Amino acid sequence: MHHWVQASSSDFSGTPPQPRSGHTAVNVGKSMVVVFGGLVDKKFLNDIIVYDIENKLWFEPECTGSESEEGQVGPTPRAFHVAITIDCHMFIFGGRSGGKRLGDFWVLDTDIWQWSELTSFGDLPTPRDFAAAAAIGNQKIVLCGGWDGKKWLSDVYVMDTMSLEWMELSVSGSLPPPRCGHTATMVEKRLLVFGGRGGGGPIMGDLWALKGLIDEERETPGWTQLKLPGQAPSSRCGHTVTSGGHYLLLFGGHGTGGWLSRYDVYYNDTIILDRVTAQWKRLPISNEPPPPRAYHTMTCIGARHLLIGGFDGKLTFGDLWWLVPEDDPIANRSSVPQVKNPPEIKESERELDKERGQEGFSIVDLQKKMGISVSSGLRFQIPEESEDQEFVELGSRLIEGDVVDDRVFMIEMAAQALRQHWKESTPITLQLKELGSLLRDYQRLVTRKHIAQNSLTSTDFGLPGTKTFTFYHIKSSSELRINDIPKLLEEYKTLLI
Repeated sequence: MHHWVQASSSDFSGTPPQPRSGHTAVNVGKSMVVVFGGLVDKKFLNDIIVYDIENKLWFEPECTGSESEEGQVGPTPRAFHVAITIDCHMFIFGGRSGGKRLGDFWVLDTDIWQWSELTSFGDLPTPRDFAAAAAIGNQKIVLCGGWDGKKWLSDVYVMDTMSLEWMELSVSGSLPPPRCGHTATMVEKRLLVFGGRGGGGPIMGDLWALKGLIDEERETPGWTQLKLPGQAPSSRCGHTVTSGGHYLLLFGGHGTGGWLSRYDVYYNDTIILDRVTAQWKRLPISNEPPPPRAYHTMTCIGARHLLIGGFDGKLTFGDLWWLVPEDDPIANRSSVPQVKNPPEIKESERELDKERGQEGFSIVDLQKKMGISVSSGLRFQIPEESEDQEFVELGSRLIEGDVVDDRVFMIEMAAQALRQHWKESTPITLQLKELGSLLRDYQRLVTRKHIAQNSLTSTDFGLPGTKTFTFYHIKSSSELRINDIPKLLEEYKTLLI
């Protein structure tokens, strides 16, 4: 039996990583975990934050060495890169910064905290993000798949960290479909690849094994699809797979649900691949897991696993969680949220409801609080941004030219662009065709602000008078009159503050 426990200030000293997703966190021996880069609120990061395991201390080292194009020491800010450690060296390849895919190669010597940009040779991998990589023994790195901005990839490269030479692996037989957002984990002599997003956008749940990576074995490189018994994970991308003794531990990720209409699903399940019995199993968990997320990191620290960050379609997380066995001293500690780094993006209604023990709080409660008669048939469902097709399409037109591959991030960028557009709009410039989307977003923001602040007083929202949200009860923009538009826009802009 395992327990999820949210990290508290008593677990360590120093400042843990700020909210982020698409970052990396790697073990350097048994002494530390090194976190690098990531993305929060459209800002790409290139900071290094280190967890000193023995001293239970977070710190930010002063790094020296090679400079990137911006004149900063170390790599340019990025997310969705790969990071691999060999001895005391952390190697970084690729990733994304804005709409640009990166193909540069860096190493950080964690003994002296010195960055070096590496000039490598041979078959150089094309720039890419959302690739997966693993260490082969203590000298080589294997890199596979990713997205180059135009197509999903299925290529495999091996890099010798002594000679700095890349070699594209020539693989015979059947190949896994091209993909990105998958995981790659070395298990003895095989590379195991699970999940990811593929050509045309489907999210996958297949498991493949690659042989021929160990020179001494002299095997012909080849892929084999594995169909293992047990409770296999659902299809997903942006998950993590962490090695933990005789098993691999899979957590979280992003998938899709629905049949006729697809929608985004984020996971918080924990599944193990038992290496002894070669089957999938659900890890028995005694309590409530962390909120669902993808593009987080999980690192192994002794018998514990440490979860950092992630993204759930709306929120970039700054929380840290321990997954511990039942005999761990902190196993029975209450997991009342103690977020040291508050989220930079608004939390979803469901998570805030849980946090305050108000899971039953609904739009009906909000209507009652505002004095709207519930019996008047006004029980309407306000869609989330991802389900509001007209809202997404309007915002997408404003970000045309920005290369965004992941639908979740596209929706986030579209929402921000559209809200900025409306913030700058006047009743004269606002087009009638935008009114429906504006009204629904107004109602979304009212609902979230109420649940976040748990009150509807005029002081909370800076709006005069007792009828703070005049248009919350309007079911359709067709019910609005032309002379309502200035008031609607005024109240909407106040919600954006």
